[in-house]
Amino acid sequence: MGQRHGRGDGEVLDIRTADIKAVAPVFHEQSGKLSDALTKLVRTLDGLGKPWGDDKQGREFGSHYSPQQKKIESAVGVLVLGLASVYEAMNDMADGHVDNDELIAGIFARDAPGEPAEGRRR
Repeated sequence: MGQRHGRGDGEVLDIRTADIKAVAPVFHEQSGKLSDALTKLVRTLDGLGKPWGDDKQGREFGSHYSPQQKKIESAVGVLVLGLASVYEAMNDMADGHVDNDELIAGIFARDAPGEPAEGRRR
């Protein structure tokens, strides 16, 4: 995604909005897949009750899992929202980069060589 130009401390990152917009949907897609997996996990486990059994190992697993179940589901939900927000942020960043480029281009167009400072419009 882009290339570095320049030398030393003054390197500049070349941001390509097309690259950002091409990658952003991956986050949206993975957010949806993770959400689907979470839904399937919750429905399956809720539908099965306590499928780990009532033997010693099952009780031990259940004693650790059951109290944490809602926290686990909540944490995965946060990940789903996080991936979705990365998608939105990348699109916003690409749009903002285009807007910034247009703003800078407009500034340079107004500050043409030889134009007196008082003639500049801001």
